[in-house]
Amino acid sequence: MKNSRREFIKKSAIASSAAFVAPTIISSRAFGANDRINAAVLGVNGRGKSHISGLMVQENVEVTMLCDPDMNVLKERQKDFKEKYNKNVDLEQDLRRVMDNKDIDVVSIASPNHWHALSVIWACQAGKDAYVEKPGSHNVWEGRKMVEAAQKYGRIVQHGVQLRSSPAINEAIQLMRDGYIGRVYMARGLVFRWRGDIGNKGFSSVPDGLDYDLWTGPAPMRPFTENLVHYNWHWHWDYGNGDVGNQGIHETDLCMWGLDVGLPTKITSMGGKFLWDDCKETPELLTSIYKYPDEDKIIQFEVRPWCTNSEEGATVGNIFYGDKGIIVVDGYDKYKSYLGKDRTPGKSGEDGGESGSEMDRGLGGTDAHFANFIEAVRKRDKTILNGPVETAHLSSALAHLGNIAYRLDRVLTFNPDSETFVNDPEADEMLTRNYRGDYVVPDKV
Repeated sequence: MKNSRREFIKKSAIASSAAFVAPTIISSRAFGANDRINAAVLGVNGRGKSHISGLMVQENVEVTMLCDPDMNVLKERQKDFKEKYNKNVDLEQDLRRVMDNKDIDVVSIASPNHWHALSVIWACQAGKDAYVEKPGSHNVWEGRKMVEAAQKYGRIVQHGVQLRSSPAINEAIQLMRDGYIGRVYMARGLVFRWRGDIGNKGFSSVPDGLDYDLWTGPAPMRPFTENLVHYNWHWHWDYGNGDVGNQGIHETDLCMWGLDVGLPTKITSMGGKFLWDDCKETPELLTSIYKYPDEDKIIQFEVRPWCTNSEEGATVGNIFYGDKGIIVVDGYDKYKSYLGKDRTPGKSGEDGGESGSEMDRGLGGTDAHFANFIEAVRKRDKTILNGPVETAHLSSALAHLGNIAYRLDRVLTFNPDSETFVNDPEADEMLTRNYRGDYVVPDKV
């Protein structure tokens, strides 16, 4: 797989752009009246709520189980489920029992980052298909293991970057493939999100109803603190990857897709904490550069946390630079272009859609991305996935490489074929982690 990574990216990008149709699932009548897909959602405090609704709108798909290490969250979500759908749903704290449940066909993973890859691997080993929220992995090495597991067990694994199911974004990709803005040599990823002071709440006792050992999973066991549970784990290295590995994965993925590249050979990053004296470990501000000398291309990536300007009207999105013009992707479902020295407005597109969050609504939102996943599950055809597991690994790995360069504070040279650094054992150590107890990502999946 490593030697064919670049070919895969090119084929998947061209296929999904040239032949893209707004995803629909096949009628259940084609499979028999009882061919219902039973789904479990893992992690239901935040993004998991959209996973529930995204699955429940699919034809002949039923969310039958919710899983979270916090029983308090589970009971609240069970109540919401009953009110919204007038149906009961089973609860489970331990995802291993979900994997053992033969009645569950697919799992949808919206747990913290440090759980993503192992959850996918366990699902594949249990014969279940998986939809995994971004980032696909917490580190580079386990991302590759996730790909190996999907391949070995023949499972369907979709990465939760819903802009890959956007007709407008696919149209923008195809324009670049067709040379609309000339030779595309640079992509710029923007993550300008409002991220405030989270303070420091110190250590406290574990709340009743929370299985903190399960929550910690593969990560090192630390004293309990509200600084981590339930959201601010994003800003601590043992569990999250900062905003480049949070919101930023949508944009790292699109940078690579639009430039038609895999992993880079040169990486440098600089940033830090300049605003808040809080307990965040990850940088508030981060600028990363990824260079592809053999292809004469470059990615610039910028994370900003507070008051800022937009760039071409976008605060979260991507800008692609060609020798004839630029294409600006704003958010998840629209683009515009400008041509030549005079910046003549060119082609543009937008999905539009129904009311609701930009992430979920419209032809290219979460619901459509789940529809694409379910169609692939029913057909047993991973080639029709818009966000296959290989792209989950690569887009996540790009963010991880930037973080490693930031933490080591030097320019790094990387070998994309071996997925290791060149003559740099200190950097290589940061490609993986020490796993804890029963929560080990295996070398052989």
